[in-house]
Amino acid sequence: MPIKPIPLLPKFQNGLGSFILQCKKITLQVDKAGGSSEGLRQFLKLRLNNYAISNPKIEFRIVEKHGHPIIKGHYINGREKAICIRNLNVDNVENKLNLLKESSGEQLRKRTNKVESINQSIRGIWSPLHVDPSIRHKI
Repeated sequence: MPIKPIPLLPKFQNGLGSFILQCKKITLQVDKAGGSSEGLRQFLKLRLNNYAISNPKIEFRIVEKHGHPIIKGHYINGREKAICIRNLNVDNVENKLNLLKESSGEQLRKRTNKVESINQSIRGIWSPLHVDPSIRHKI
């Protein structure tokens, strides 16, 4: 009787097999009369309905508050990201909403450029035999 290997269970990652949108709610903070909120007010009048229809898994909440306009993204990992959108036009407001919608909610990390190698040098081990023979023994 031949031995059959045990099939490996698939390791699910976001985007493989199914996709879970990380952004669950977007809060739009707008001022009724402020000049810096003009782009957001135009977005709310002209494009929010179509944007909400095209993104049914995101809850949109509009808050009227004095001050500069702010959009906040609330994510499934419990984090929030806020972007100030003062004096932006309608297209830029939509670009910032897309930025919040497509981000993961993870905190930005500082990148490190560490090289891991067997050798201590990236170029390899130096040897005096690698030098031109005509100047090899001159000091």
